[in-house]
This record gives sequence, C-alpha cells and structure tokens, in this order.
Amino acid sequence: MDEKEFYLETIKNLPAISQQSMKSESFQEKVAQTFYDFLQLQHIYDSAIEVVKTYLNNLDSEFSVKFQRNPIHNIESRLKSPQSIIEKLQKKGLPVTADSARKNLLDIAGIRVICCYISDIYTIAELLARRDDFVLIKHKDYIANPKPSGYRSYHIVLNVPVHLSTHKVYAPVEIQIRTIAMDFWASLEHQLKYKTSNSIPRELSRQLKDCADKIADTDMQMQQIFSQLGDID
Repeated sequence: MDEKEFYLETIKNLPAISQQSMKSESFQEKVAQTFYDFLQLQHIYDSAIEVVKTYLNNLDSEFSVKFQRNPIHNIESRLKSPQSIIEKLQKKGLPVTADSARKNLLDIAGIRVICCYISDIYTIAELLARRDDFVLIKHKDYIANPKPSGYRSYHIVLNVPVHLSTHKVYAPVEIQIRTIAMDFWASLEHQLKYKTSNSIPRELSRQLKDCADKIADTDMQMQQIFSQLGDID
C-alpha cells in the first residue's frame, strides 16, 4: 500500500464517513488535499532537521579546529512517517490533518546527538538554546534526574526556522543528547522492552536499572579522566 492509498484507507475509516460520501468528488478532493498537506509537512520538518544537523556539524568542526577534538561522536535523525503521525493523532482523538499535527505534536522531527563526555552534552545543549533564531520550547535533564528505569539523556525541543521560497515557517525539532554509554544502554533497553508483549518483570527491571547505574558510574569516571588529562596539558 503506497502513502496515498494509506491516507484514503485511513480517512474512509474515520467516524461519520459514509460509503456514499467516499464516492463524491469533494471527498476525492479532500483525499488529494490531505495527501499534499502531509507531503508539505514532511518537507518542512525534514528541512528543520537539516538546519539543526548543519549547525551541529559546524559546531563539531569548529571545536576540532579550536580544541583539536570533536565533542560529537555521531548524529542520527528520524522523521515520523505520515502513517505514524496519523495513528498518533487518532490515538489522541485529534483531527487527522497536517495542521492538527503541526499544532499538537512536538516529536515529528527528531535528532539524537551522541557525545563523547557528559560535559559535551551540556555544552551542545547550551549552544543550541543560545542560538538567536532557535526558539526553546522545553527541555528536560534526565542526566541530573534519571527516569526510574535508569534512562539518562538530555532532551530539548526547539522551534527551528525553515526558509521557503515565499516565507519563513517554524517547525519543532526534538533533540536527545547523550553520551556513547547512555546510548548503549538506551538502545539495548529499547530492544529488550519490545522483545516481549508483556511488561518486563520487576526483577529484570531492577537488573536493567543496576546496569544503567554502573554505566553512569563509568561515564563519570571517563569524564574525570578526561578532565584530569586536560589539567595535565
């Protein structure tokens, strides 16, 4: 099933859509317009991702020149599919439109920044928040205040400008910043969580939390070694 067929299938299954109305010209126009609106939405959010990634790559290059090291180990990005957007809107009981997605969802565009050290996380987060054309929507420090599961990361949501041919629009981008060690734990925990349809038993959850705490201790030790080597230089 291609994307346009998916939209058609989704819209016809919405409440108050009758078989009679599906055959009408106005309904077909609505499908076509919805399809176009979501394509345009994807373009805007994909462009916002590229704006942030370009800035992050420029920062990493600048640090390489100034300090002879790269604070960013890796950058990953993802854009929610139209299917995922529509399903989330339906789950929330919201209108299935691109405008509704734009107003109500903050996680359509996502970037994960993998840093070498904990100090790099806060440096990158501060530089992102300080950029004068980025608008800070919200942030959450799961490093200082880990989730009960042991999850650690720094989350920041920014409204990012996208310059189109005739005007400028803003799109929110959710950015997760974490160390290599934090990403190692989060990635495996995510795989384990989806390995079973049932909730993870309490004892296994405790073991996962213990692993997260040990990894966090290692992260802190690596940070201290890095800082001490800096003092020696």
